[in-house]
Amino acid sequence: MVNNLPRIQPVVTAFLIKNGKVLLFKRSQRVGSYRGRWAAVSGHMDTSPLAQVYTEISEETGYTPEELVLLKEGQVFEYHDTALGILWQIHPFLFHLKIDRPPKIDWEHTDFRWVLPSEIASLATVPLLKEAFESLSG
Repeated sequence: MVNNLPRIQPVVTAFLIKNGKVLLFKRSQRVGSYRGRWAAVSGHMDTSPLAQVYTEISEETGYTPEELVLLKEGQVFEYHDTALGILWQIHPFLFHLKIDRPPKIDWEHTDFRWVLPSEIASLATVPLLKEAFESLSG
């Protein structure tokens, strides 16, 4: 009998906002999924959601917890990517960035941009990015 159940993968995703804009990142060709797509800071969860989200922000942007204000921790939601065979369990967070320095992106991204929330839908993003942001800002 073949096991067709998806692999469950908990992840965190963090939206950083400043001056009414959201910081998004273009995923590199070196990441495991959704290459070339726009995303928020994200990563596989190895610890508690809050500890993991601060780790991912630090690794992917160079921002420290002191430079951030946690505005909201959203409800966990799921996305079943049947092509990848993964059930993503997404833990969304919303932060205000207190400083004006640009992010120091790592190997996971090739570019970043600040966008208005209304522009998210017009970009080629990871699945449900717009919905994840709206769940936090509504």
